[in-house]
Amino acid sequence: MSDLLAKTREICQIFEIKPSRTKGQNFLINEKIYDEIIKAAELEPEETVLEIGPGLGFLTTKLAAKVKRVVAVELDDKLAAYLQTGFAAQDAANVEIVNTDILRFNPARFNNQKYKIVANLPYNISSIFLRQFLTTPQRPEMMVLMLQKEVAERITAEPPDMSILAVSIQYYADAKIIREVKAGNFWPEPKVDSAIIRIKVRLESHEAVADKQFFRLVRTGFSAKRKMLKNNLASGLRIESAEAEKALVNLGFDPKTRAEDLSLEDWRKLFVSFRPFMV
Repeated sequence: MSDLLAKTREICQIFEIKPSRTKGQNFLINEKIYDEIIKAAELEPEETVLEIGPGLGFLTTKLAAKVKRVVAVELDDKLAAYLQTGFAAQDAANVEIVNTDILRFNPARFNNQKYKIVANLPYNISSIFLRQFLTTPQRPEMMVLMLQKEVAERITAEPPDMSILAVSIQYYADAKIIREVKAGNFWPEPKVDSAIIRIKVRLESHEAVADKQFFRLVRTGFSAKRKMLKNNLASGLRIESAEAEKALVNLGFDPKTRAEDLSLEDWRKLFVSFRPFMV
């Protein structure tokens, strides 16, 4: 780890790269963890990988050796210029550096080809990024992400610790934490620990109207944290509390249940029952 740290510091000094905390620029300096990310992505030689936040390109190099094509999206102008120069010098024809904000990136550029995402995401865009790439018509097959540990734990939560984020991700994909990554594995060292999470996306088709109504129901259920689910549903859907309670009981739920107590499958059952109220 000390060798990679020294190399990282040297590159940053030579090219006058100053890691920005606001951009989430904490460079991973543990070679073994890079290898674990590669392993978790289950890469095949003919695949395309969208890498987000390539930083100094250490992971990009490893990805390029494994797959047919790597599209690396880097927001920082100076880092993008460094990467473009470096990979051009290596004559790495299968690596494309895109200097843009990932939230402005259109996956339609893959022309309906399958792809995977590998990313060291800035913590402040995790939720919006996940929503964008799980709801796009051209969803990735899999995402292997370095996230804030707390966010990874929320995504993979089970009852009675569910949240809107957990339901939202699990609705589209199966998520599993691969390993925890302590803050000391990065330079500069962040204030929180991270985790590698693998998200295997279910690629079945979705009905836009049904999805919109489903998540409206979920948001309604979670609208007031300490209230019972029946009260949140009655208030949000403008029905009588007794009617909401009756519907819950008919589905086999305790009338005192709260939103965080329900699994994804519970929410699916609830949606079938409450959809007629959602006009």
